[in-house]
Amino acid sequence: MICVTCYVICDNSMSKQCDLCGRSANKGASRSHSKIKTLKRQGINLQARNIDGKKYKVCTKCLKTMEKE
Repeated sequence: MICVTCYVICDNSMSKQCDLCGRSANKGASRSHSKIKTLKRQGINLQARNIDGKKYKVCTKCLKTMEKE
């Protein structure tokens, strides 16, 4: 991906997304007493981990399955 500010090919890893499985945030709606819908984002639980000397953002679901193996 080409960065707009510096015009260099770079990895924009700013998104809240798991590097292993690709899971990202869900959309949901919170309802008030009067049934007014307000949209919200439900983010995933990301943890920074070193795997084989590289730093990854990994969701806790992937961490639990890695511990099982």
